[in-house]
Amino acid sequence: MNRDFINLFFGVRFDTISFMSLMTRPISWINAARKDFEKFPKGAQQEIREALTIAAEGRKGASAKPMKGFGAGVFEIALKYKTNAYRAIYALQVDEDIWVVHAFQKKSKTGAKTSKQDIDLIKQRIKFLKEMLK
Repeated sequence: MNRDFINLFFGVRFDTISFMSLMTRPISWINAARKDFEKFPKGAQQEIREALTIAAEGRKGASAKPMKGFGAGVFEIALKYKTNAYRAIYALQVDEDIWVVHAFQKKSKTGAKTSKQDIDLIKQRIKFLKEMLK
């Protein structure tokens, strides 16, 4: 399938603006993840953008960690902002782009664990994305 169609239909291309290098990978978003991300406070958005920029440059920021249960290449940006917690999940090994597949405010009733509903949604979106990018 044509990459331009995929970006138009499934994701919004987001080019990082700070300290880009020649090796910087593009950052693309699943539309639903981008819409949820845009509901975050501006300060939280900025910190997550900075973490994504670091990932796009091939490094791992302090707030990013591998997401358990997904194998290599899926990372979680875990951000505490004021009194809330925000998460952005991105995949590195789906395509040349870094794909942000989910963004949410953490309101866990199970402590530090990510809810089963969020885990299932992340798995579904990564699977769908891999199929569409074949």
